[in-house]
Amino acid sequence: MSWESVKLEQIFEIARGGSPRPIDDFITEEPDGLNWISIKDASNSGKYISKTKLKIRKEGLSKSRLVHPGDFLLTNSMSFGRPYIMNTTGCIHDGWLVLSGDKNKVNQDYFYYLLGSDLLHKKFSSLAAGAVVKNLNINLVKNVEVPLPPLTEQQKIAAILDAADSLRQKDQQLVERYTALSQSLFLEMFGDPVTNPMGWEKKPLSEFIDNLDTGVSVNSTDEDFTFNKYGVLKTSCVYSGIFKPYEAKVVRDDELDRMKLNPKADSIIISRMNTPELVGKSAYINQDYSMLFLPDRLWQTQKSELQHSVRWLAVAIAFESFMREISKISSGTSGSMKNISKGNFLSLPLIYPPSQKQNQFAERIQLIEAQKQQAQRSLEKSEALFNSLLQRAFTGELTAKMAA
Repeated sequence: MSWESVKLEQIFEIARGGSPRPIDDFITEEPDGLNWISIKDASNSGKYISKTKLKIRKEGLSKSRLVHPGDFLLTNSMSFGRPYIMNTTGCIHDGWLVLSGDKNKVNQDYFYYLLGSDLLHKKFSSLAAGAVVKNLNINLVKNVEVPLPPLTEQQKIAAILDAADSLRQKDQQLVERYTALSQSLFLEMFGDPVTNPMGWEKKPLSEFIDNLDTGVSVNSTDEDFTFNKYGVLKTSCVYSGIFKPYEAKVVRDDELDRMKLNPKADSIIISRMNTPELVGKSAYINQDYSMLFLPDRLWQTQKSELQHSVRWLAVAIAFESFMREISKISSGTSGSMKNISKGNFLSLPLIYPPSQKQNQFAERIQLIEAQKQQAQRSLEKSEALFNSLLQRAFTGELTAKMAA
């Protein structure tokens, strides 16, 4: 099946956001003003952006970019190319690109999946500029070519992907419920790890963690990672709070000698460099992975001699309140990239309940974690199905087989 191939600028008006300066003078949490869309609003929303925590005062509107319901937003740096659909009116900063399409040519759901596909991500990756923070050049994005089937064909593809995505989302929600259950049990037994309403002794993280080991970033191939090859982890392996070993890239053969750090059982992997919302994200590791290695953007904890449960510690430092403390100590000249120093991270104070009580918690959540792992495996299968359909969707193969 042959479809027309068109440049993005032929079907979308594409523009970059903007920010008034100094930004703090124009942004407020007061209800008056227009929605100010941050990456955090998007990461909490899934497919659509419907509301925001912050507002922009009317005095700053002329320096920003107005976006409307139905517009597509693309993240412009770091996790660049991630699409969202506007479900409200608001303003965007220069970390976003906005694509406004012709409804007579564009099925919203079809292009949501297309813009978020590996097909487009690889094209965006090849265009991204910047040695440390990868950014999308707007003029190059305009010239990216995409498949444009007839509108009725777009609708059929979107319907198939919607069904597969719905299954994936249900599995994801189940995983999230188990995570919430673990945190609820933690609050019941220990209270908030930062505000410490139960009055536990506090210790710096350096007493829990003997060292933070760092991996090495290496060149990789374009192959899909499988566990019969050596892989270097992506920072996305910890984004969800559950370790995802398949979030990895295949290491080039000539780089294998440089790899030095495998994920180890009973440790925590932490993202030390990322966007403000993702810096400090972490996940507990429950087994050794000899075929995987850490890059330099991930830390792995070494347990200290202090009596404590690493599983308990992993839940404690993943709390939203503790993540806010991590955010406070992160630094970086770029608004879209933050770093944490080892010294600052290890100096953060954390409650230290009796180790026996920590172990009781770890024992009680073992069943929860087992169920969570089962749900995670189901999620991985539904994600694999979705990704398989996605790869076939934009070549014509998916709907051609239906017609046959």
